[in-house]
Amino acid sequence: MSPRLWIVVGLAGLVTISAAFAADESQRDRRRTPVVEVFEQCRDAVVNISTTRIVRMRSLFGSPLDDIFDFGPPRARDRRIQSVGSGVVVHENGFIVTNAHVVSQATDVQVTFADKQTLPASVLAVDPEHDLAVLRVAPPARLQAQKLGRSNDIMIGETVVAIGNPLGLQHTVTTGIVSALDRDLQFSNDVVYQGLIQTDAPINRGNSGGPLLNLNGELIGINSAIRGDAQNIGFAIPVDRLWELVPKMLDIERRERVRFGVDVSGTDARVVTVREDSPAAAAGLQPGDRIVRFNGVPLRDGIDYYVHLLGQKPESSVRLAVERGTELLDAVVPLQAVPLPDGRALAARLFGLELREVTGEQRRQLDLPDNAGLVVERVEPGGPADRARIRPRDFILRIDRVPVMALNDVGLALEQTRPGERVHVEGLRLDVDWPFLWTVTLQARRER
Repeated sequence: MSPRLWIVVGLAGLVTISAAFAADESQRDRRRTPVVEVFEQCRDAVVNISTTRIVRMRSLFGSPLDDIFDFGPPRARDRRIQSVGSGVVVHENGFIVTNAHVVSQATDVQVTFADKQTLPASVLAVDPEHDLAVLRVAPPARLQAQKLGRSNDIMIGETVVAIGNPLGLQHTVTTGIVSALDRDLQFSNDVVYQGLIQTDAPINRGNSGGPLLNLNGELIGINSAIRGDAQNIGFAIPVDRLWELVPKMLDIERRERVRFGVDVSGTDARVVTVREDSPAAAAGLQPGDRIVRFNGVPLRDGIDYYVHLLGQKPESSVRLAVERGTELLDAVVPLQAVPLPDGRALAARLFGLELREVTGEQRRQLDLPDNAGLVVERVEPGGPADRARIRPRDFILRIDRVPVMALNDVGLALEQTRPGERVHVEGLRLDVDWPFLWTVTLQARRER
């Protein structure tokens, strides 16, 4: 066979291969459904959450608290439990939303991404009432964040996609429809989740905390619960709850002991309230203003605003570009440092609750979770804490959805509490045969 003939045959073969490849791609494109596109678009924002918690196995006699706090000899043994859940990145700087029950009582939280990268996470804030938690990781590069949708245009019957880690099977995708809206799910007399999205997309243990997505690739809910006595019935927290609650959970004024004086809505970084005599009021900010730049950086929404604010130090100043009607205005707002309130005195005055900090040595001896930093020393008879059945030796973990590790944290959490106001408190009771987490709502008593 001549060389010229070999060339002709070779070219013909290449043409045949190219045509076959093009045909395969065409057939593959016909298989590319909206569900495939949603998964490819959103998978990098979905994470696997692995937690470790300590279950303390109790004997009928004695308590490990007795030895630490002069109550007698210890008799206890511990069992470490691993569990998995899901989460979704809501900001590229490392902020992740999941369910509160996924990280409840966890002593160690690890987050694994679609590329198999694993990072340690800290629990930034928890809202057990709405079963939401915000985690934070320190990524080496900016993460892919999930686009958040809205709840008011969800249609019953529309196709939805769930991505998560059921039974530890990372990045599993399931699909179904929205079966109903505004469902209430009651787990006990004290725990009722309201306004949930009902879906028939398969949701199993481990899916909790993962995203429920529409076909535009927008997050419309956080998968939260399934009915154990039914098939193909799952529930998700609507995304509007995230817009409402995540900014509050990131509030720097409660975390960094500063005064700024402005509340911003989640969806469009619009000023909702400006507190009197605050730095924001002095800078001329008004309700209805829309914040479009933060220190020269464009803002997308209110969550983006609060993430930027979290990175600022007390006594620094923030430059804001503000839209007011057709005008674009500049404002410089300082973060005013405020002296720390007396957390011990506030807890005693408002709730009849005397607290003491747990030392690092005591925590190590008891093998307590890192977030158990305060122990109840005394409960005033007849006070709000006593009526809620809080008792000495209980550990206080969170007050008003914010972790409290020290008395200074208690002061920050309670400083703005007014007489008659209700405050959510979460604690841990070890001094029983079967240790458990408890949650109560305390009503601050009026001045006596």
